[in-house]
Parts: sequence; structure tokens; C-alpha cells
Amino acid sequence: MRGWRFAFSRRWLGYLGVVIVFAIVCVLLSNWQLSRRADKEAEIGRVAQNFDAAPIPIDEALPKLGSFTLDDEWHPISMTGKYLDDQQLLVRNRPRDGNPGFEQLVPLQLADGRVFMVDRGWLPAGAAQDLPDVVPAAPKGTVEVVARLKGGEPTLPGRGAAEGQLATINLPQIKEIHGDNLYTGAYGLLVSETPHATDPTPLPAQKPVPDEGPHLSYAFQWIVFAIMGFLFLGYAIRQEYRIRNSDDPREQVRAAARAKKAAAKAKSDADVEDAILESHR
Repeated sequence: MRGWRFAFSRRWLGYLGVVIVFAIVCVLLSNWQLSRRADKEAEIGRVAQNFDAAPIPIDEALPKLGSFTLDDEWHPISMTGKYLDDQQLLVRNRPRDGNPGFEQLVPLQLADGRVFMVDRGWLPAGAAQDLPDVVPAAPKGTVEVVARLKGGEPTLPGRGAAEGQLATINLPQIKEIHGDNLYTGAYGLLVSETPHATDPTPLPAQKPVPDEGPHLSYAFQWIVFAIMGFLFLGYAIRQEYRIRNSDDPREQVRAAARAKKAAAKAKSDADVEDAILESHR
């Protein structure tokens, strides 16, 4: 009997090393999915806490131009100023309910000269697709605005935009257009304007749906994959053991029992198939 000594050979130890590395990668990917789930849970909590909260003054929420904390995301703020309608920008590639469109981004200049970017809402793409058919004008004169805070977006390498448009709401990039008085920590999603605009207002931002996503199930799947790696290794070792010890009487008895069991199962499956065919005649 040759036994199990072969399992400690360099070849099989190498296979074990590969399986261990595979398992480590699976565990890391599982932890990554759990981290993403935790981020989703935190986002859901912020929406639940902040979305319908009472507005606070912009100076309280953003004491400096670069101020912004993630805990304040979605919280409404109030401010008074004048829209710089002639300096508005369109943010492209903003689908909504499966339809292409744009976000209308208009700077609001406060009394002391500071500028806060207000996302007035969503506009559908027009007939030409590269512009909305109609871009509504913001209210003229002094306006009281309530908007929900959102952090700026990163740039997307290799993605550009036409003049007067943006690929992302990257506030440092917008600062190059509007100067050093721009708030660069956050922008706002419009809630209300007083007085109201004479033109129709773009569609307001939608409240995020509280959805954790499939991250927890994916995390479990990666752990299952790690376990399967070891199970497959054990199966492969067992198969080689049977081949190496095929001349051993005890292994021959076990092989005969396995063959008998497989034949019985095949016969049973055939009987089931015959019964199904007979029932359809």
C-alpha cells in the first residue's frame, strides 16, 4: 500500500500553497464587500437622518469655503444671494429613469461675494442629444435658496465635455472658472427658491432608495469559494490516492462498491426518465 505519503510531495505542497493564496484573496474580497455594505448602511443612515431635517444657515454648515463633512451630506442649508445665470454650467451624462439628460448647475453669489454652486435639477436631453431643448432661467434678483449638501465629485480621466458643460461636478475644477470665492467642499441640490422662477424648474433630485445592495451575499459567496478551494484539493488528493492504490485489496473492494452504487443510481435515473416518458404517451 502506497498510502498518503505522496500528498506531502513538493507538487502537492505547491498546490496547497496555491489554494491558500486563493483563499486569502477570497477572504480579502469578502472583507471588501462587507466594507462596501458598511458604506451603504452609513449612507442610508445619513439620508434617514438628514434628508428631511430643518435647514441650517450656510455659515453654520460650511464655516469655510473648503468645509464639508460626510455626516452633513443631504442636510438642507439656507442662504440668500443672486444667481449668476450667465455663468451656469450643464453636467452631462446624467441619466434618470433610463433617459439621458443633464444637471443644471448655477452659481449663487452671496452678499459677501462668496459663490455656492446650486444644482437646480435634471433636464432631459434634447433632439440633438448634446443639449437640452430648453434650459430654464433661474430667478432674477435676490433669492432665498434651500439646498441639500452634497460632496464634490472626482474627475474622470479621459472624459471631457463641450464648452459650458462638465463631465463631473468637480468643485476645484469649477473654481478655475469662478475664482477663489467658490465653495469647494460641497455643492447643493435645490429644494426651494423664493421667489419662484417664472420658467419651469428642472426636475428635483430624487431621495435615494434605502438599498444595501447584494454585498452581504457576495461576501458569503467569496467565503464559500475559499472553502471550495480546499474541498477541491482534498478531492484531487483522494482521486490520486485511489489511482496509486488501485492494486490494494481494500481499495479494490471500495472501488467495486462505488461502481455498484453508481450503476444503481444510473438505473434509478433511467427508471425515472422512462416513467416520465410513459406518462406523456
